[in-house]
Amino acid sequence: MLSRFKRWRSQRFDARHPFPDATWRQACQRYPLLEILPEHQQSRLGRRAWQFLHDKRLSLHNELDPETLDDTQRLAIAAQACLLTLGWSDHEHHEALANVREILILPGAFSREVEEVDEAGVVHHFIDERAGETFHQGPVVLALSEVIASGGLDGFNVVIHEFAHKLDMGNSVDADGFPPLPSDIAPQDWYREFMATWEDLHERIASGQPTPIDDYAASHPGECFAVCCEAFFTAPHQLREAWPGLYSLLCRYFHQTPDGWWNTNVSETS
Repeated sequence: MLSRFKRWRSQRFDARHPFPDATWRQACQRYPLLEILPEHQQSRLGRRAWQFLHDKRLSLHNELDPETLDDTQRLAIAAQACLLTLGWSDHEHHEALANVREILILPGAFSREVEEVDEAGVVHHFIDERAGETFHQGPVVLALSEVIASGGLDGFNVVIHEFAHKLDMGNSVDADGFPPLPSDIAPQDWYREFMATWEDLHERIASGQPTPIDDYAASHPGECFAVCCEAFFTAPHQLREAWPGLYSLLCRYFHQTPDGWWNTNVSETS
């Protein structure tokens, strides 16, 4: 009975909101990250992103012209968000992003006054400039300039970064680098791999070595998870070469193998 209801609801949505094939093709052609996906996954992602755009609200700051983003860009933003859950079932996808109600686009990077307490108990105040921001039950906030810079194959993607925080917040108010895990991943395995990555990252920074990912990952465990997610989807070979155990763990977590997309398609899109 439930499957029949889901099928009816899906058919009703398709009838009321026909999938924009031409717009989706344009999005894939415009954004290398979407273009390298295998055809069947590309199709699945497009339809999931289309549904996502109707379930959530994508808003522009009042300083931005309503025409700032065209339909192709809007669909591409939704697709990059849904890319994280592409390997999961529809139910898992909806549950994971149930705490997303709105995506708010700001004109540019913005500043926040931050207060942090170090290990010695000293309180530090500083101004932090951000490309995005995520709240537990609030909107995902993205800077337009950073959204425009996302979608490539260079290890950077503000949409993936902020939506990784949303996944992370599935079991806590704050992003702590420890999202809800599937039953086939033991918490000890997750902790071991991320701690090894965290320690290696700090050692590289302390010794002046270049880091395989943005060293912003070393600022907080939650940021480490989000930056690793960016690299997992947009620079998978780089992440796998640096930390093969972590890459394998994320493959199990996301039920996806991005390096396979690259091996098959990236040479064709270069």
